[in-house]
Amino acid sequence: MIIGVPKEVKNNESRIGLTPDSVETLVKEGHEILIQKNAGANIGFLDEQYIQSGAKIIDSAEDVYKSSEMIVKVKEPIPEEYNFLREDLTLFTYLHLAGDAENAKKLIDTGVRGIAYETVTASDGSMPLLAPMSTIAGQLAFIVGSYHLLKHNKGKGVMIGKLDEIEPRVVTVIGAGVAGTQSIIKAMDNNALVKVVDSSQAKLDNLESKFGSNNIEYILSTNDSIQSSINESDLVIGSVYVVGKEAPKVVKRDMLSSMSPGTVMVDVSIDQGGCFETSKPTTHDNPTFLENDIVHYCVTNMPGAVPLTATQALNKVTLSFIKDLANKGIMKALEEDKHLKNGLNIQNGLITHSGVKEALG
Repeated sequence: MIIGVPKEVKNNESRIGLTPDSVETLVKEGHEILIQKNAGANIGFLDEQYIQSGAKIIDSAEDVYKSSEMIVKVKEPIPEEYNFLREDLTLFTYLHLAGDAENAKKLIDTGVRGIAYETVTASDGSMPLLAPMSTIAGQLAFIVGSYHLLKHNKGKGVMIGKLDEIEPRVVTVIGAGVAGTQSIIKAMDNNALVKVVDSSQAKLDNLESKFGSNNIEYILSTNDSIQSSINESDLVIGSVYVVGKEAPKVVKRDMLSSMSPGTVMVDVSIDQGGCFETSKPTTHDNPTFLENDIVHYCVTNMPGAVPLTATQALNKVTLSFIKDLANKGIMKALEEDKHLKNGLNIQNGLITHSGVKEALG
């Protein structure tokens, strides 16, 4: 199979779909790999390394798409890439279709077959291709949240850390999946009082058995419990995820009026439309905005801040699926693996995933 890897074009996005090591593995199995010129240069994966791994370097994104049977990316295509898509092309990447309904419909209209990392499943019900980026985003959420609490960043001017004789600062984490759990760990490591809010009592009970009850509260999600928690918080991290669907808005606009000015809210769910009603997508160049004197951080490609780590982590989980798709052919691979087939979101101008279909109406 001819597999193409274009350079990512989102703001400050230096990740790449395949590492040189992954390319070498695929070439040894008889596949042709096309890498756009300088696609990995920003993270130290130079064209020379790809050539040594057996890849061919292609000057333009258009030529990569035109010559490939399958495109392996990291982020969803943006409108300037839509003209490169076609019905006999398979796109394997994060799609996050529910997060931007208007552009999703234009992408679907290209007819491209889109297999989304974020809806591929595992036998235990987990999301193996979403998990590594969620892990990174959850850890980064605490880091960027703490940084934007600094006064010159319009935050409260407080530090979440271990200081003798000073009361711990308060961090609320809404949504205790993979990302949320990582945020909890980072907050606990920094001596915060942590409020964990989730809609599943079973999940809260499981977390309590793991983390205990010292400096941490487990709160069943209701409007009132969320309001009470965020009112007392310095940092609020939202990491709510529903497979294939737009994230529910768990923090409403009117809730901000009773929060302390300078509180920081980090919306990890922004790729899926955001879980705060006041959220809107931001970039690494301009990551925050103020709403009701509350600092909002809503960067849509958070793991792009650590692109080398993120690329390596992503390749560890995607490579086996890429090999199956290439070795067996797209349709046979999908037929033989129901978990991979759960990743199929769009094909021939139609939505094939029930959650995405519901989200986009």
